[in-house]
Amino acid sequence: MGTLNFSQTAAWLLGRDNFLILTHVRPDGDTVGCAAGLCVALREQGKAAHILPDPNTSRVYTGYLEGLLAPADYVPGTVVAVDMAARSMFHQGAQPYLDKVDLTIDHHPSQEFYAKDTCLDAGRAACGELVYDIVRQWGPVSPRVALPLYMAVSTDCGCFVYSNTNAACHRVAADLLDTGIDCYPINRKHFRTKSFKRLKLESMLTDGMELYDGGRIAVVTLTLEMMAQLDAREEDIDDISAFVGQVEGVSTGVTVRQLTPERCKISLRTDPGDLDASRVCALLGGGGHAAAAGASVTGSPAHARDAILAAIRTIQAEKE
Repeated sequence: MGTLNFSQTAAWLLGRDNFLILTHVRPDGDTVGCAAGLCVALREQGKAAHILPDPNTSRVYTGYLEGLLAPADYVPGTVVAVDMAARSMFHQGAQPYLDKVDLTIDHHPSQEFYAKDTCLDAGRAACGELVYDIVRQWGPVSPRVALPLYMAVSTDCGCFVYSNTNAACHRVAADLLDTGIDCYPINRKHFRTKSFKRLKLESMLTDGMELYDGGRIAVVTLTLEMMAQLDAREEDIDDISAFVGQVEGVSTGVTVRQLTPERCKISLRTDPGDLDASRVCALLGGGGHAAAAGASVTGSPAHARDAILAAIRTIQAEKE
């Protein structure tokens, strides 16, 4: 297994063809934007490239994938995963490729190096930055490539307000805007618009919020019953894990989402100087970044809450 820098990765990609690009389970803006931007860029270089469909992709992101999804009979020659740190991030349709990934492009410190080759920069705020550095090796970045990459960077930085925001991601965003894309529709869609169902869910989460350590830790639980009660869909809960951290005084926000009656997804958002989210979630078999990480837990929402709180206490104790 080899580790490549972005210029080596650019050459690696040009030497191959018939690409299938994978996005991670419950795809977010970074993985979708990276896949779309890379797919278009490869096509502009004369390559055959498609993105593996995931029927669970939120309608918030499906527009970026129009015309890029692989047909059912597509046989890839090269498999590339974007923004995927671990085998646990393969959605059901991607499972046949678990041991067939030729290259992964990623920015997670918890990268498992499951691919034959890996391009990793854990210092980047978004994987979209790394994809931008790769595709610009081939020449000027077109607006069609720049638009989904801007979405990737902006969503993973919370429109440049999350703690991972730095000068480098602002520079990448500026370069992408210099291609002539209009960022207003993207920013309005992803950061200034909420469905009525989303507002109702936030109200329900607020009502059930649990506070610990004098309000510094907040836990909210999103159950299947709540989703059913409002007939809410994936697009109604996009990036809902950021909601709890907006409460004044909260430095550690936990969102427990019930996926099945006995399976929950935990999303942890922290002040990285106070608590390393990646180390906490690693205790539960997950991973991510210092300020944002996640894990999946078997059991009820109450069990998942207790498990993440116990993991938080373990990492807190190590600092004492």
